[in-house]
Amino acid sequence: MELVTVFTAFNSAEAQLIRSRLEAAGLRPFVRDELSALSMDGYALAAGGISVQVPETEAEAALELIRDPGVGE
Repeated sequence: MELVTVFTAFNSAEAQLIRSRLEAAGLRPFVRDELSALSMDGYALAAGGISVQVPETEAEAALELIRDPGVGE
């Protein structure tokens, strides 16, 4: 299963909010690089952010939810 990045955040709270929304919609999100970003100040920015990823087959649905939060309600 290949994972695709659908959102990049520069703080853990924002990444977890998106993860939670995708999970509530029945998708299978994964937050990548969160622990590394929390280990050192400024690391999230230097590393390119905290990635929220989903399986490739769910990417289109995830992007739609992220773009329009009213979808699926």
